[in-house]
Amino acid sequence: MNNLTMGILAHVDAGKTTLSEAMLYLSGAIRKAGRVDHKDTFLDTYELERARGITIFSKQAVFEYKETRFDLLDTPGHTDFSPEMERTLQVLDLAVLMISASDGVTGQVKLLYKLLDHYKIPTVIFVNKMDQAFADKARCLNDIRNSLSSSCIDLSEGYDAPEIQEELAMCDEALLSDFLNGKKIEKGDIYSLVRKRNCFPILFGSALKMEGVKELLDLVSDLAPTICSSEILDSSADVKRKSTPTAGTSAFGARVFKISRDPSGNRLTHLKITGGTLNVRDVIGDEKVDQIRIYAGDKYEAVQSATAGMICSVTGLKNTSPGQGLGYLEGDTVSEVLQPILSCALLLPEDINPVTVYNDLKNLEEEEPMLRVSYSEETKSIEVRVMGEVQKEILKHILKTRFNIEAQFGPAHIVYKETIAGPVEGVGHFEPLRHYAEVHLLIEPTEPGSGISFDSNCSTDELALNWQRLILTHLAEKKHLGVLTGSELTDVKITLIAGRAHEKHTEGGDFRQATYRAVRQGLMQADSVLLEPILEYRLEVPVDCVGRALNDMQRMNGTVSAPDMEGNFSIITGTVPVACLGNYAQELSAYSHGEGRLFTTLSGYSPCHNTEEVLEEYDYYPDLDTDNPSSSVFCQHGAATIIPWDEVGSHMHIDTGWSKDSNAGTSTDLVDNIDMEALKKLQAKRASMEDTRSFSEKQRDYFAAEDELKAIFERTYGKVKPRVGDSKTEFDESSFTAPDESVRDYAVEQEKEKKHSNLSKKEDEDPNKEFLLIDGYNIIYASEDLKALAQTDLKAARDSLIDILNNFQGYRREELILVFDAYRVRGGTEHVEKQGNLTVIYTKEAETADQYIEKAAHIISKKYRVKVATSDAIEQIIVFGSGAVRMSARELWKEIELTNEQIREKINK
Repeated sequence: MNNLTMGILAHVDAGKTTLSEAMLYLSGAIRKAGRVDHKDTFLDTYELERARGITIFSKQAVFEYKETRFDLLDTPGHTDFSPEMERTLQVLDLAVLMISASDGVTGQVKLLYKLLDHYKIPTVIFVNKMDQAFADKARCLNDIRNSLSSSCIDLSEGYDAPEIQEELAMCDEALLSDFLNGKKIEKGDIYSLVRKRNCFPILFGSALKMEGVKELLDLVSDLAPTICSSEILDSSADVKRKSTPTAGTSAFGARVFKISRDPSGNRLTHLKITGGTLNVRDVIGDEKVDQIRIYAGDKYEAVQSATAGMICSVTGLKNTSPGQGLGYLEGDTVSEVLQPILSCALLLPEDINPVTVYNDLKNLEEEEPMLRVSYSEETKSIEVRVMGEVQKEILKHILKTRFNIEAQFGPAHIVYKETIAGPVEGVGHFEPLRHYAEVHLLIEPTEPGSGISFDSNCSTDELALNWQRLILTHLAEKKHLGVLTGSELTDVKITLIAGRAHEKHTEGGDFRQATYRAVRQGLMQADSVLLEPILEYRLEVPVDCVGRALNDMQRMNGTVSAPDMEGNFSIITGTVPVACLGNYAQELSAYSHGEGRLFTTLSGYSPCHNTEEVLEEYDYYPDLDTDNPSSSVFCQHGAATIIPWDEVGSHMHIDTGWSKDSNAGTSTDLVDNIDMEALKKLQAKRASMEDTRSFSEKQRDYFAAEDELKAIFERTYGKVKPRVGDSKTEFDESSFTAPDESVRDYAVEQEKEKKHSNLSKKEDEDPNKEFLLIDGYNIIYASEDLKALAQTDLKAARDSLIDILNNFQGYRREELILVFDAYRVRGGTEHVEKQGNLTVIYTKEAETADQYIEKAAHIISKKYRVKVATSDAIEQIIVFGSGAVRMSARELWKEIELTNEQIREKINK
């Protein structure tokens, strides 16, 4: 008989527990299917789960169907308990991803799909609540395929239909080749596709009415032999995990996915046996297994052994942790992707000793590692990290029932993180008397969301392998803190590039000190970046509230998509910083009269929108953080001497030859290196200029500001390249190498048109021809009239600007190019329209007008004069370096007013 571990995942209220009850009932494991609203479900046994009607802790049930023994794991759907859900993914062989027909593919569903891809888990999709009147199968199917994958195939009506056969063939190249040669796709082919995650079958039904549940059971039981005979390699997480091992595997292995305590206080280690057999009284490490339990809801059966593929709970193990590998997986620990984004102070009654509570919470942290409990000796305060308000309520209940502590939580504040903008070498030296260790680390930024990784690129001739391994162990054993706010470091790779030990005096602890100091010293030199958590949102509002919603999201530093219409509602999606969202759900309910709905999912971390404010609030001084020293210790004149971080480089005993200058980045470092103080002063100077100045005074101030801006740029990057007209440049079509092909094509087409025109060569090479690139939304919000219009109707404001610029273009010699960012629907590509004499460009998805204009200015300025109209200071700096002339939004509106006056004068004459 096959052993298959199956998990059910979904967003909150999609019907996971109801589906679990239906499966258990149809398989004969329970006599009556419970209901969440009746508070009698088999799996929701915790008091608050039944009270709130949600799953809080993952639960196990066992049932048999056909020739397969299933370990069923019902996981939480609420976002506050996503880490609990993620831990179960580490041991799943197969997942059922549920989608509510009424809600469609929400942000939480997308997050679950990404996690399933991260852990490489074969997945079947079940669309629930199809019995409800508004359920539309075609719409649901289209939503799933567009939002998740085109490999999501509807198998609810079988697989023999020609269109289904074709869709299945498209999931695999080899299968497509056979299909085109006339071979029919059989069940075995489909199961193989599912196992390799090349296909995601979709079934439709209603768990409450038992519709489609038997078909789902038939499908997963038919899949079991194929999945259970395979080994899945999780390359994305760099984790090798056995789904159920092949026959004949005898070595014991297991993966821990959860820690809990039973009503008697016994510590339970929940694990999946991945190989061999676990018996009572077996020794794991230095600990003995006292009892093996197979749970079903809140009841369990004690067994003498558990074999490969089974989920069980073990007593007697005190040092296990979620994600840990045992047996042949020892040392192979899985790190979780999801992290808490809020931190709160725990408020205790005056007669309670905080140290005692802290120790209790550290025990609770074993069960919920994401709590990240910390204690401050100075303030005698406890900080706890949480995912949201619901989790705080659960924690208060646990503290009361388990520890008899009436606790409250202080206001939540954001959990920030830090990374670096460019590579840096960090050095650490620890040499008090009779001790010696030196470490050189290369710290480099990596992709957003990648976390921290460690590597060694050090010769064993220079440092023995055992010392290298020890350094890597020390790097991984603690959370390294950044130097801006003392927040956790992330999205970096730390590589050991050199080190030195002493034959007699080096001990293991010496390398711990040198390693920690090397990390810190490197961060003190680096260009640090503060990161804040970002939410992906879906906003559903009545049509008459769209203007308010768009304005609110822009006010909260969020991004917005073009609204989609669904009946009388508009759907707006985008991202928004957690710090800005606040209690917007309540505000939304008020102004939409209860009709608006907001759905959010953690998207990840991005550079902070208000770094200066956060730094001022934290008031963190890295040099005063004695727990994380950046200095090094050298032996001088027979005594240990502390050398500060900014002087330690000249004292090191090894010269790696690494230098920041030779490894500096290019354009990606542009914004980070700008002299922001000088830029702010220049902006203040511009703002203070009075409109009462004469033309000659304005011209003088303009060129003075231009010279100052040039000085800021050249002070940072070197000499600015000459503009067209200052020194002639020969046009070379091969020089167009911008990443965006449409910019290149546009310029090349312009050149081809000129070659076939009747213009003389002299006119064709006229260096006085100009282009004016205009940042559309920036200009709109620089006008009080258009800004007010945009707050209620963004499209009307956009159309009004187009009309104004069309008139302006007709009276100007420059060729105007108006750029709006991300105007088209999700997945859209760049779109160019000709509105009268005006060229209007809508950028592709996820590309801002800033990015487009920077590339266009770089290309067009090689041949022509280019002006850029925007008030974005950073964009002005960048286009200035490309050889373009900048014009503020205020200056453009002045030009438009002057042009309109001239037009009126001519008409009156």
